[in-house]
Amino acid sequence: MQDSSRKATIEEKDGPRLRVRLFHFFFMLHRPMTLGVRGLVHDRQAGAVFLIRHTYLPGWQLPGGGVEVGETMQEALARELSEEGNIAISGAPALKSMHYNRQASRRDHVGLYLIEQFSQSSPKLPDREIAEAGFFPLHALPEMTTPATRRRIAEVFEGVTPSPYW
Repeated sequence: MQDSSRKATIEEKDGPRLRVRLFHFFFMLHRPMTLGVRGLVHDRQAGAVFLIRHTYLPGWQLPGGGVEVGETMQEALARELSEEGNIAISGAPALKSMHYNRQASRRDHVGLYLIEQFSQSSPKLPDREIAEAGFFPLHALPEMTTPATRRRIAEVFEGVTPSPYW
């Protein structure tokens, strides 16, 4: 009798957890959502922001990428800035806005962080993913800066109301 009551107790504890896991698995298959981060790295002294130009996409944009399974948004941000710009975050990044990125997919969202405390170990050299990278004055962004990047910069530095869309 002890074994059966012990078994029931385990099922009572594990049953709800199993149901929650199955529920999440169902939604992952039927309603997958992707999450990304972008970093607005701002050098206050120079009045400049860090932009990248990918080898596979047109235009200059903010560095960033997808949040991997088991990774926080800030961990993904730190990883992407390191990979795309040799940039290490040295202070708390500020989450400025969240955006629905309907150009990427019907389920993609992007968090925009402002980073003003950082270091760069060395300039980012071109590689398979990044064709060019560098800091640009806010008043002299490259001509091919993407519209979404220009909107995010205006929202943060010019007080423009953030759009819900990337």
